[in-house]
Amino acid sequence: MATDYNQTSGTFWSRLREAARFWEPWRVAYNLVLAAVVLAWLIATWPHFRPALTRQSLLLLLVLAALANVCYCAAYPVELLLRISPGRVPGRRLRWRLWLGGTVLAILLACYWIADEIYPAA
Repeated sequence: MATDYNQTSGTFWSRLREAARFWEPWRVAYNLVLAAVVLAWLIATWPHFRPALTRQSLLLLLVLAALANVCYCAAYPVELLLRISPGRVPGRRLRWRLWLGGTVLAILLACYWIADEIYPAA
């Protein structure tokens, strides 16, 4: 049974659980998209990347991946605030727009970081 996206009844924790049912499965797709972007940069510019691949840079990559997942969690407060707002918003469409917008922003930040840190002199 579909729940009303804008329902204000229920506890904070029930709303959070319902939000997690949507957002957490899509975290995998988010991570796969970002991994594909990094892999595309790596393959497309391999000769330039070779000296940049060090143990320290791989550790930094893991830290950045963790930060990308922390940023993914920004969807939860946005959704919870929208759910308690008095205006009626289309739930599923809004969630997809939030996911797509956040993923595009993450792609842009990843590309910017790669272009700035890996290619600073280019």
